[in-house]
Amino acid sequence: MGHIVAKDLYGALAGKIDGMMVRAPQTAAFRGILEALYSKEEAALIVGMPFGLSTLERIARVTGRDAAELQPLLERLCDKGLVVDVNLGGTYHYMPAPFVIGIFEFTMMRMSDSDPDVGKLSKLFVEYLDDGEFVAANFGHGEQVSVMRALPHLEHLGDHVEILDYERVDRIVEEAQSFSVGNCSCRHKKHHAGEPVCKVPLETCTSFGPGADFLVRHRMARPISRSEMKDIVQRSKDLKLVISTDNVQERPGFICHCCGCCCSLLQGINKHGYSNAIVCSTLVPHVDMDDCNGCQKCARACHVSAISLTPEPKAATGKRMFMPVIDEQACIGCGVCSLVCEPDAIQMRKRERHVIYPETTFERVILQCLERGTLQNQLFDEPDRLSHKAMRGIVGGFLRLPPVKRALMSDALRSRFLSALASAAARSGQAASAG
Repeated sequence: MGHIVAKDLYGALAGKIDGMMVRAPQTAAFRGILEALYSKEEAALIVGMPFGLSTLERIARVTGRDAAELQPLLERLCDKGLVVDVNLGGTYHYMPAPFVIGIFEFTMMRMSDSDPDVGKLSKLFVEYLDDGEFVAANFGHGEQVSVMRALPHLEHLGDHVEILDYERVDRIVEEAQSFSVGNCSCRHKKHHAGEPVCKVPLETCTSFGPGADFLVRHRMARPISRSEMKDIVQRSKDLKLVISTDNVQERPGFICHCCGCCCSLLQGINKHGYSNAIVCSTLVPHVDMDDCNGCQKCARACHVSAISLTPEPKAATGKRMFMPVIDEQACIGCGVCSLVCEPDAIQMRKRERHVIYPETTFERVILQCLERGTLQNQLFDEPDRLSHKAMRGIVGGFLRLPPVKRALMSDALRSRFLSALASAAARSGQAASAG
């Protein structure tokens, strides 16, 4: 790795993280985050690791290092949230953590108030996530696939509205097998950066299944029961928070309890205008003007400022001064406005716009990478292997062509494309196991 050190080790590390499913543009703040979190030994290992999930033995082969020496280094990186480990078939597989969901969240979840670096890192995260380059890199070209999607509050549904299980918070909780809760990274970073923080409790980041197991195993969260999980969801409803989840239909890994003043992705909508930063639900609020009393609570409660108020002469209605107008393009379909509407004038109805929800985490990662121009790194994931370097260049150039990307994201080809990649991945995994 001497040649990498000479060329700028942390620059190579930044490029590696930027080449994952979430883009991480290089800025001074990002450089500061990496230098604060990774030792040179850790940075060199991440740069040399495969992009995707790999066994200890494969990482040792790809990096040319002894497996016995790598094991404690990988464990240390997992404890810091800079590498993710997943138990597949009784064997742990490791991959570098992306910036989101990964480096940022895990760092702020594991750090305590007594950590001497928590203030410094919080300020760097605020600077990096708030300056606009990060959200522009990931959502500035009309991307449809975000890491998170809104879950609608379902207390006020219009007539004959059918809700699928993957949009029901209660069904997601019932189907999960294990749970954890930890500090909200967004609120935590604001607190330690000296910025105003809302009164929402800090311990609100909930995870399920393998994600919860990872966080508990590496002391970033505590295990909770299904009953406590339900209580947290109810508390978020009482606080009128946006409930969002992993952008997959099958086995989502987390639920976030978000507010527009702290959530980094909601800030991407509010501060920078990228309404695609969180994928909207299939519902949208509809106001019955005959019942509306013009109280304006819906507009004040909206976490993404999707409700404007149009002045209306009182004489025209006899009861209200303002008429709420909903911008359906900006609305994420969370349903908070319907919760605060005392005359029950707001109902949630099916939206006409088509929304893409990947079925599995595999599909979400593939589609995210395709939109962001990094899919070639997942397909040919060994950094220093000459054949992989060549194929990354060829395939990457092809996939970045706008007509190709549009075709593969279209309804006509998307399913066939994902099925072909899934079959190829399964064959590759079988070959690796056999080897």
